[in-house]
Amino acid sequence: MRKAYLALVYVFLYTPIVVLMVLSFNKAGLPTAWTGFSTEWYGRLLESPKIIAAARNSLIVAVASTLIATAIGTLLALGVERRKASSGLDALLFMPMIIPDIVLAIALLSFFTLVKFTLGLHSIILAHVVFNIAFVCAVVRARLKSFDWSLTEASRDLGATALATFRHVTFPLIWPAVVAAALLAFTLSIDEFIIAYFTAGAGQGSTTLPMQIYAMIRFGVTPEINAMATIILLMSFILVLLAQRFNRASMPGT
Repeated sequence: MRKAYLALVYVFLYTPIVVLMVLSFNKAGLPTAWTGFSTEWYGRLLESPKIIAAARNSLIVAVASTLIATAIGTLLALGVERRKASSGLDALLFMPMIIPDIVLAIALLSFFTLVKFTLGLHSIILAHVVFNIAFVCAVVRARLKSFDWSLTEASRDLGATALATFRHVTFPLIWPAVVAAALLAFTLSIDEFIIAYFTAGAGQGSTTLPMQIYAMIRFGVTPEINAMATIILLMSFILVLLAQRFNRASMPGT
């Protein structure tokens, strides 16, 4: 009974995704009528300047925000774990993960407008850093829960600086968690739409891939959109899978 229930849940969750992926290979231009197998729509994606530009923008935003958020989030996790536990501090750290994206998007847009900050790819990057820091901090802190702090204390007692201790003691022990956090942040940034939509500004040069999909889908679902969504889904699945493997590798006894 339990296996049947689990199978039913998986069918409910993934049937729409499977249908989307299958229709991305549909030879017909209509998304509901199957007429044969074809990879034509994937080829058309490579021929579209708008899609290529949007994909390039998404990669720029994802790479930049991931690097910044990973550095800040890792240092934040190290600092928080050395302090006395505080439920209030934890609530503040995890707030960007909990509040709805639309609320965070409006807050960021209001802040950028208040300080007269020009919108564009750079504002999207900063916005993605804001919510990615919380995810990076959470993943790295999970590893630090079982971290032996006596190793760093021994390193400092032997005369090593704080930077040297981090480079030669701390980071080698937590790097799988840092990589897992970075992969998770990259995935979230690639897939994120609402915050990017609000903080991109009016210029066409700051359109990301999810924003381009939204612009295209207003005229109806086409096999090209299915193909693009399939690529994003597969890439996200691979990155999440890698993140889980690195995260397990960072845990003692796994």
